[in-house]
Amino acid sequence: MPIVALPDLSPALPEMVLVCAAMALLLLGALRGEGSTRLVSWIGVIVLLVTLAIECRIGMERRVGFYGMFVTDAFGVFMKALVLIGSAVAIIMAIRYNEEHGIARFEFPVLILLASTGMMVMVSANDLITLYLGLELQSLALYVTASFDRDSVRSSEAGLKYFVLGALSSGMMLYGASMVYGFAGTTSFASLASLLTGAAGTEAVPSIGLTIGIVFVAVGLAFKVSAVPFHMWTPDVYEGAPTPVTAFFAVAPKMAAIALFIRFLIEPFGPLVAEWRQVIVFLSVASMILGAVAAIAQTNIKRLMAYSSIGHIGYALIGVAAATTSGIRGVLVYMAIYLFMNVGTFAVILCMRAKGRMLEGIGDLAGLSRSQPALALALAIFMFAMAGIPPTAGFFSKLYIFVAAIDAHLTGLAVIGVVTSVVSAYYYVRIVKIMYFDEPAAAFDRPIAAELKGVLIVTAVLTLFFFLLPGPLVGGAEAAATALFLR
Repeated sequence: MPIVALPDLSPALPEMVLVCAAMALLLLGALRGEGSTRLVSWIGVIVLLVTLAIECRIGMERRVGFYGMFVTDAFGVFMKALVLIGSAVAIIMAIRYNEEHGIARFEFPVLILLASTGMMVMVSANDLITLYLGLELQSLALYVTASFDRDSVRSSEAGLKYFVLGALSSGMMLYGASMVYGFAGTTSFASLASLLTGAAGTEAVPSIGLTIGIVFVAVGLAFKVSAVPFHMWTPDVYEGAPTPVTAFFAVAPKMAAIALFIRFLIEPFGPLVAEWRQVIVFLSVASMILGAVAAIAQTNIKRLMAYSSIGHIGYALIGVAAATTSGIRGVLVYMAIYLFMNVGTFAVILCMRAKGRMLEGIGDLAGLSRSQPALALALAIFMFAMAGIPPTAGFFSKLYIFVAAIDAHLTGLAVIGVVTSVVSAYYYVRIVKIMYFDEPAAAFDRPIAAELKGVLIVTAVLTLFFFLLPGPLVGGAEAAATALFLR
């Protein structure tokens, strides 16, 4: 009998560890019952950190496995690190919240681990089939977490909306992938790149069908990153889902989706930058404008954060449109800083509790500087950073993006980014004004949990003092971006 060679599984070792741990925790929770939630949650956090250590241990060298369908490199390690950090912090932030709201079930951390596995597969996708597999593994877990508070009408509605629109986006992306395969004859990123580049390095002329396929896949990914005009689910899901789930949605899935966006456009379709750049520019401009304008009228802080995330994705897409090493480096730095700003902000939102119920109104922050000055200071740091005001990390993240756009001769896009940043600064600074100058509202009567204090301190320090030691993050982003262009 012929000997069948097994695929090289070592590049996917972190993903295998994570999914095996998720199955083991599911069995542990089923055997110990509902009282095991806190134990399973903390073990889940440890598993995510161990997976991060394994991922970094594998190294930055480009390795391909599963017959070329899965790739790991410096770019993948950088983005997976952000995904794993975001997932771990989301579980930590959810422990106390879920217990207080009667939804403390061991399935929650298991779903986070499974979603994280899907995100890591997305980041390492080197084939359209792997891309879709990772995306669906992530999405199926996220649909459940959005409606995890099954006794809440808002949470159930959020899960249903996310499911319907997520299924629509997946269908559009699958249709685009089928068109790419139909006109190119392959689903492999490496084969697509070689087909689109002539023997002498000249760019081949793409067919109309292939271009349309790329656009459909890009539209499906735009749904996942909530870029305008495919953002419709974001405000309702952010408002309706439990707050820790909203925090998770705001960071980890965004990291994975933007990484997949970059890898899909740069690696196989880098030679067609002229064809897809105009689509990315449109998504970027529309997202920045809507994110800046629509958030002004919001009174619910979770909906405001939803429109804020739409605007931030618009800024990140500027670097994608640049399609250069400096542009991708800017995106990676931007997403890393975005993670810390968002996690910190949602940690503050989780502290908004009075008379036994969670508060979500922006007006509920009135006079916070007098009742809880440390909490008000932390939120002020995050708001100034999101507005891009120096010397916070948010200023430098936008600076890298705008400089890359100007270097790529996208000056108009950079100008629009600066103008929308000024407009969006209004509603960020307005929150600071409400905390420091308005008459006090009802004071928050819940003591801040130890884990939330830790999250707030770390994120606030990193956001405020990033300028003192930017080297490690910027250097890592530079290495990751360079690896993406060295095939």
